[in-house]
Amino acid sequence: MSEATQEAPAKLEEGDLKAVEKLKEAHNTIRTELSKVIIGQGEVVEQSLISIFTRSHALLVGVPGLAKTLLVSTLAETLDLDFKRIQFTPDLMPTDITGTEVIHQDPATNERQFKFLRGPIFSNIILADEINRTPPKTQAAMLEAMQERKISIGGEDHPLPDPFFVLATQNPIEQEGTYPLPEAQLDRFMFMIKVEYPDANEELDIMKMATGSAPEQPKAVLNGDDILKLQDTVRRMPVSDHVFEYARKLVRSTRVKTDEALDVCKEMLTWGAGPRGGLNLIMAAKARAMLQGQVHVSCDDVAAVAHPVLRHRIIPNFSAQSEGVTADDIVDRILEAVPKDAPLD
Repeated sequence: MSEATQEAPAKLEEGDLKAVEKLKEAHNTIRTELSKVIIGQGEVVEQSLISIFTRSHALLVGVPGLAKTLLVSTLAETLDLDFKRIQFTPDLMPTDITGTEVIHQDPATNERQFKFLRGPIFSNIILADEINRTPPKTQAAMLEAMQERKISIGGEDHPLPDPFFVLATQNPIEQEGTYPLPEAQLDRFMFMIKVEYPDANEELDIMKMATGSAPEQPKAVLNGDDILKLQDTVRRMPVSDHVFEYARKLVRSTRVKTDEALDVCKEMLTWGAGPRGGLNLIMAAKARAMLQGQVHVSCDDVAAVAHPVLRHRIIPNFSAQSEGVTADDIVDRILEAVPKDAPLD
């Protein structure tokens, strides 16, 4: 059964259709503005935007010198959002991120009371640089704030700004003195985004831009209120049952101890993706469809986001690692094996 013959989902309302068109135009404009400062990195930009418009967070993996900080700060400018960079180090304490209470004395009455001093996490976009450099206690404080979107100090809750987006980075080549994130904590990130080296032409353009006159500053395309409205529209994006079924089969095919697991997963995985993997496949596919100006979500949208959603949720076993097989290689084989037009169960 092809996608065209599947039952059609509910249609978007007129206001939502306008929001889809606005996001498509904004997406193109954001890319244009980013190109004033950033060369290439098209997939990284798109996946970062998907994370933002789904109220999620992303983990970015790449070697030093690939302009990760510049990309995130420039993206914050185009979205007219506050930006903070937190450099994670072995001596970083949880309160260095969240903030702390200090005793404040009123100069008029001499009355003393606790006053909360906000930490750098109170910003719209956070770059958590080299999050695996800091001890687990500090990592946990950061991840708890990401999940709860608030800070609790002295029994009082302090809401974080909205929109709120964390892009954490890991350096894949220097592992001495690091504290790798456990799989349960990695699962809290919607995407693991890979930043690759530029191709030959892009590298030449980067050299010319970086050694020439100061580039033109990008302009704001959206603002915080726009983003909050678009996040609501993403959640209302209709999805057909067969698209849900495709995402479900992708996730369940990775679970090696079940009958639904593919042979390649049984042979090459220690562990598969949990339920959050399926949720993120659908939400990411919704946002991707909107960025493309589509008014419905297809199985192709799910397949397009499968790598960044699943690569940190499946664990290759020793046999796969010894053969040089990566999580991305296994996702490739899963996408080949699971048909997009399979009939509903």
